[in-house]
Amino acid sequence: MGFLDIKRATKSYGAVKVLHETDISIEEGEFLVLVGPSGCGKSTLLNMIAGLEEVSSGDIAIRGRSMNGVKPAERNIAMVFQSYALYPNMTVRGNIAFGMEMHGIPKPERERKIGEVAQLLQIEPLLDRKPGQLSGGQRQRVAMGRALTRDPDVFLFDEPLSNLDAKLRVDMRTEIKKLHQKLGTTIVYVTHDQIEALTLSTRIAVMYGGHVQQLGTPKEIYDNPANMFVAGFMGSPSMNLFPAKVTGHEGRPAAEIRLGDGSLARLPFAQGFEGQEGREIMLGIRPEAITDRDGADRNARALQVIDARVEVTEPAGSDIFVVSQMGGRDVTGRFRADVPVRAGEHFPFAINMDKAVAFDPKTEMRIS
Repeated sequence: MGFLDIKRATKSYGAVKVLHETDISIEEGEFLVLVGPSGCGKSTLLNMIAGLEEVSSGDIAIRGRSMNGVKPAERNIAMVFQSYALYPNMTVRGNIAFGMEMHGIPKPERERKIGEVAQLLQIEPLLDRKPGQLSGGQRQRVAMGRALTRDPDVFLFDEPLSNLDAKLRVDMRTEIKKLHQKLGTTIVYVTHDQIEALTLSTRIAVMYGGHVQQLGTPKEIYDNPANMFVAGFMGSPSMNLFPAKVTGHEGRPAAEIRLGDGSLARLPFAQGFEGQEGREIMLGIRPEAITDRDGADRNARALQVIDARVEVTEPAGSDIFVVSQMGGRDVTGRFRADVPVRAGEHFPFAINMDKAVAFDPKTEMRIS
């Protein structure tokens, strides 16, 4: 039994089921991120944990106590919203203190907690300002400070950074991670941003269509996606997915692919697929496993260099993304920035098949 247990939980609105049977067990101190596109059920699940939505069937328990029928105020949870939800007529100090006042905490204790969270979040100079005088990042810190004074069993974050600009989102990600490492709190965090999910979490639940597609550590999700949806959703740029056929090459099973110029290339697998010649698969390879020859992993067991036509180059500072056609689809490789690669020319692509995964094109589930 975990610290927070979600057991066969579902949510329906009339005949429409928006969350199918969901099982997740969260240990104390974990940082679980629920990630997926809009409408996948992640916010619905968070609201069910908070008590803002009733569970249609199944159970949600915190510290072994079922939360079914328990009011939000009695669950000992704290929630940080996307919209900050600050009172505009109150100062920062008043916003942080408000919840404590409602719970009858004496003023000396309130002031002590306000001082602690203000120092922790570096908002001490802002205590006498009102929300309208703060930047988006400052408002988010105040919203977090208000939640921290609660000393809850579980913190719930509902897309807290989506209203911030790109640089501020990166800064706030770092602050939230530092906060979790310092306090060791249990956090459930909802986002549609897979980079947030990978950088913040100890575990990730990837959701789509009301189902948890995969639950695992960031490394497990990134390196070993359970299906084509997870492979394509997680990572930036996302995993390359393109059709191939299992064949033989120099006595080893290999993936045969058609390049943009019509020629065929064979990529030997690092392992597996013996006796499966002729099988159609979807091959999945991350951009960093498709690179220039000198930038390739020297320890790779199954490194294959193929000559392919460059369709597009996309300089990105420290790297250059190079697009070619494989299996009739655009495939992106990550090259070193100083590699002299040009659109319209042929260039050697080094492909690390140690990092390749394969999926069944019909079921879209991983097969190796």
